Amino acid sequence: MGQFIQEQVLGMKWLNDLFGNLLKTLGVDITTRLGGALQFFFYDVIKIFILLGSLIFVVSYLQSYFPPEKSRQIIGRFKGVFGNIFAALLGTVTPFCSCSSIPLFMGFTSAGLPLGVTFSFLISSPLVDLGSLVLLTSIFGFRIAAAYVVVGLILAVIGGLIIGRFDWEDQLEDIIKRNRASVNVVMPEMTRADRVDFAKRQVQDTIKKVGPYIFLGVGIGAIIHNYIPQEWIEEILGGDKPWSVILATIVGIPMYGDIFGAIPVAESLYAKSAGLGTVLSSMMAVTALSLPSLIMLRQAIKPKLLSIFLGIVTLGIIAIGYIFNLTQGLL
Repeated sequence: MGQFIQEQVLGMKWLNDLFGNLLKTLGVDITTRLGGALQFFFYDVIKIFILLGSLIFVVSYLQSYFPPEKSRQIIGRFKGVFGNIFAALLGTVTPFCSCSSIPLFMGFTSAGLPLGVTFSFLISSPLVDLGSLVLLTSIFGFRIAAAYVVVGLILAVIGGLIIGRFDWEDQLEDIIKRNRASVNVVMPEMTRADRVDFAKRQVQDTIKKVGPYIFLGVGIGAIIHNYIPQEWIEEILGGDKPWSVILATIVGIPMYGDIFGAIPVAESLYAKSAGLGTVLSSMMAVTALSLPSLIMLRQAIKPKLLSIFLGIVTLGIIAIGYIFNLTQGLL
């Protein structure tokens, strides 16, 4: 039953067969590189959009019960490490990319929440969510997907704790300090119909925002899957190569993408025998440390704290990558 759920429900292998038969009917030979790339592209794009739309609707409906103001109040009740843990868990139910998470981070920080707690949210939100869990399960299996979620949460909690250990209040930009004096908590009540409308809007907005990156990511994945020789991938990004994780992380940081666009690339690299930790570290770097998100974050915090955040998350991602490569056989 578990294998059926992974392959046919989440992995939608039936959809892959459907597109394969459709392409054959149209006279396309799917055993060629071009035919295989077309099958991969159409199958992955449709699969991701189906899973993404369904998950965003469910998560957004649940999220409507926890608007930012209410979330701020709830987080404020937790002290010490429990605040970091709760903030990291809250990040898992926010279906946002890193750039979309930053306004919430700024709102939480402006509202006076501890910096370490808000950074736990900022690290967790783009890295770990229910959508990534389901999509990773459909590709890598539940054990790898669950391990990814766990280490992502651990990184968020530890990163927040390290930042919270020191007094970085002087590293906040003036816009955050000014807003702290004028935070106005407004929590309008929503009916069930309002929540459904909110969830629909979130689906539409998210699809519009991440759609181009899904097409781009799947397109790159199709090229890697059908055109790049496996021995090239093994030579550069094989799990036994000591530089592979560091290289994948450094290359991933300047890029901008959503986890739903990064997963197809990771899928293709993994199928070509790249190390598991290597492809996951690249995916984490793209989603958590993209250059546009760092530029946006600079509006809220000063260069010193931005550098510390970048260093902590980068080192954490590299460490996670090596751990996954070393334990790949066990997963």
